Amino acid sequence: MPTRVPRAARTVWQALPAPGYLRSPWPWRSAAYLLTGVPVGVVVLVAIVTTAVAGAVLAVVLVGFLLLLAAVLAGVPVAWAERRRLLLIDRDPAPDPHRTPAARGLWPWLTTRLRERATWRELGYTLLFGVLLWPVDALALTVALFFPLSMALTPLLLATAGDGREIKVLKQWTVTTWPAAFAVALLGLLLLAVGAYVLGIAAGARAELTRVLIAPRAGDPVARVGELTRSRVRLVDAFEAERRRIERDLHDGAQQRLVALTMTLGLARMDAPPGPLADQLATAHAEAGRALAELRELIHGIHPKVLADYGLHAAVTDAADRSAVPVDVDLDLTGRLPRAVEAAAYFVVCEALANVARHSGADRAEVSGGHRDGRLFLQVRDDGRGGADAGAGSGLTGLADRVSVLDGTLSLSSPPGGPTLLRVEFPCERTDQAPPFA
Repeated sequence: MPTRVPRAARTVWQALPAPGYLRSPWPWRSAAYLLTGVPVGVVVLVAIVTTAVAGAVLAVVLVGFLLLLAAVLAGVPVAWAERRRLLLIDRDPAPDPHRTPAARGLWPWLTTRLRERATWRELGYTLLFGVLLWPVDALALTVALFFPLSMALTPLLLATAGDGREIKVLKQWTVTTWPAAFAVALLGLLLLAVGAYVLGIAAGARAELTRVLIAPRAGDPVARVGELTRSRVRLVDAFEAERRRIERDLHDGAQQRLVALTMTLGLARMDAPPGPLADQLATAHAEAGRALAELRELIHGIHPKVLADYGLHAAVTDAADRSAVPVDVDLDLTGRLPRAVEAAAYFVVCEALANVARHSGADRAEVSGGHRDGRLFLQVRDDGRGGADAGAGSGLTGLADRVSVLDGTLSLSSPPGGPTLLRVEFPCERTDQAPPFA
């Protein structure tokens, strides 16, 4: 029985050595991949040149700057289309190397893209595509497909365009007889078979270059690192969402029931005559009050409502007010930040203040920082004895891991004798202009 192309072949490279390659869809898929690359490349070249020239001419006004920015970011949609065009000859999906912006909106998207290496790689690929790659695609199609196809159609062309008397093949050789026309057609069919392999090789090489530049395979180390980073960010977001849900359920459910129970016990205590029953009601009322206070403290530790409603500035101020050590707060925050960043920064400050109260022997602490140049920075300083170690069970190790997921950094300086300084930074953009707390 004739050997067929293995069903496991997922790329044209895997299909090429198989005896059944010519009977498979891969030659047609290769031709379609190269053929669609030509008009796309022409459009890309015209768009890039037009946008860049217009932007340079109008650079003195805002429109010119926007056009130049559009030219820089042109690689993003081109790479998006190229990754989907790869499916014609490579069934493995091409992952998107871009990170999800920390916040919604045009400005966070722009700043995230301009800071990514993938954006500049895609711009380089787009320039290469517009200048060199599509002409190579056109050359491969002309040599391997159009020339042999024109030869294979010689009898038909002789009968129609040549009126059965004379036809020029590839504008080079004159054919005047039918035997010669069929001989040229047979040669064209043989060249078509060879050209099918040429198309497969050209398309495969072209696809591999595209993979290297803008679409690494899922098994590649770079792609795996990128996907692991994105998955860690998604886990942090899911974790924060679950914390908010638990806080909301406890606040709206168990806490309200305990408040109602405390009020009921208080009323019953007032109505009860003096005696053992009144004493038991008083004890139950006090226990319910303590349980309510502990629940409120637990809810605040899970995810404080002030953080969700009013932002980081208000939440840090509230944490400072509840600290056992006097704390000065000097924060320059004029807008809300991404929720994951606010939560991570808040819990770092809370853990630092808890360590100050438990271990430092400090008389006073200070929380300062702000948001500038696309970065949030906070520092917690105390006048205690120093000698703190982040790895000695202080709770900062887990927070440092959480900070690193958001591309942040956490550093601790605590020489013996003090002072102790904890500093944390996050790359992020504001998500609105002004929070309710000011």
